[in-house]
Amino acid sequence: MFITLEGPEGSGKTTQIPLLVDWLCEQGYEAELTREPGGTDIGNLIRDVLHDPRHTAMDATAEILLYSADRAQHVAQCIRPALAAGKIVVSDRYYDSTLAYQGYGRGLDLNMLCAITSFATGGLMPDLTLYLDIAPEEGLKRRQSNGGEWNRLDAETLEFHQRVRAGYMELIAQEPERWVVIDAARKVEEVQEAIRMQVKARLEQMRRET
Repeated sequence: MFITLEGPEGSGKTTQIPLLVDWLCEQGYEAELTREPGGTDIGNLIRDVLHDPRHTAMDATAEILLYSADRAQHVAQCIRPALAAGKIVVSDRYYDSTLAYQGYGRGLDLNMLCAITSFATGGLMPDLTLYLDIAPEEGLKRRQSNGGEWNRLDAETLEFHQRVRAGYMELIAQEPERWVVIDAARKVEEVQEAIRMQVKARLEQMRRET
């Protein structure tokens, strides 16, 4: 099973994913945590370039191609082998981030992005995508106050982040069977409980269908 978590900056994905993976392991599953960009040695080098706040001159086309190069390596080296070994893969972001950030946020052509993404992933889609929803204003406040990484995309305008969230809402409307929206404005424990409930339900559904 391939699970992805998506959401705006400050939605709590990085906090929630290790808790979910630990819980899955406690339930007897083999689960692997990964992220985009990153997840591989090559990907982490690409991540450093993409997230460096000094790289304000980066063209939007270069940005999408770097994200896609990271994704191609991630799928080939990490995700597909783990799935083939029977593991549950939980990824902090996947291609929906590209559609939301570079498509709806930057205004790049969505058909072009879908074609590049299909090439990079070989058509690999998540079985379940959890969207941790929070207002962009609140998410950015969280991001600034938690002392973590403040990257090049975090520093974009509020209007940019609002377009990204609206883009996510459009993606969710297009594929409601794959997406589940989780209210991320709640306490960490409450968000995690909601995530576990949805993952458990999807695992049971997949078990019935096999």
